[in-house]
Amino acid sequence: MVATSQRSRNRRSNSSREHGPRHVEPVLDPTWQSPYLPAASERHANAAAVRRFALRRRLPQTIVVGIVALGLIVMVMMSFWFAIAGVIVAGLYAYDLRRVVMAYDRRGHTLAGEVLARFEIADDEVNRQRLAIVLDRLAATFGVDGVVPYIVRDAGYNAALVPNQSGFALIVTSAVMGDFELIELEGVVAHCLARQRLGLLARESVASVVSMSAENRGELAGAGATYRADEVAAATIRYPLGLAGALRRCARQELPTNSFFTSPEYGQWRWIFFDVASDSLGSDLASLDDVELRAMALEEW
Repeated sequence: MVATSQRSRNRRSNSSREHGPRHVEPVLDPTWQSPYLPAASERHANAAAVRRFALRRRLPQTIVVGIVALGLIVMVMMSFWFAIAGVIVAGLYAYDLRRVVMAYDRRGHTLAGEVLARFEIADDEVNRQRLAIVLDRLAATFGVDGVVPYIVRDAGYNAALVPNQSGFALIVTSAVMGDFELIELEGVVAHCLARQRLGLLARESVASVVSMSAENRGELAGAGATYRADEVAAATIRYPLGLAGALRRCARQELPTNSFFTSPEYGQWRWIFFDVASDSLGSDLASLDDVELRAMALEEW
């Protein structure tokens, strides 16, 4: 009986060896990146948007200077000094063009001061501490530092992370602090920080300070990018429903007439805010920036 049992075990062991190993070693791809994390190419593309915009604004002058410089260089047959003059003209213009591009990069750095001047700062130490605690935890997670929180008095639900000299100002309305649950507030703050991780703040802030049409302003700011920032935020905090709840509140709000988010300044600065269409009278599910569409996407995640 014992010998029969031993032979059965040996047959099962031999059969297992004949069919190969049951465990397959995983194959790891060292180049794999999560699609929910900002890629370096994505950040570089957003950073380059302001430079491309500045170059397009100077395109007519660039063409004229290019023609003049080329003509002077071609005239080298008549005099060597014409070629020298052409090179000098081209070099001086290239220097000036670089200066203009850098100036555009800096134009949005003081936007926080302009925005804060439009509001009354709320004297609410309890909620300020609450916001600071949420911000401290999430700023470390997103790798963003130098952020100072501000609560501003307004009945509209909105928030913004805005460049402020060498740092940032996190501006949150008193309505958000009073009505949003903690997990919803975390979603809002995470979304704002995700914009910086994606490299969106520079292009959004420049779009807010340069005179242009609403269509061109949206193109420079990166229309549709709020949807992507939601993805990054939700994946980082690992709770998409908190952010979805905040977006649902924004979709249901009815703004009073004295809210900043019904003013012309909001129309100019809209792209820096969490809800870029707070003054809209209804939903536009064809737009990736629509708060209801963004909420629906997160709820289905």
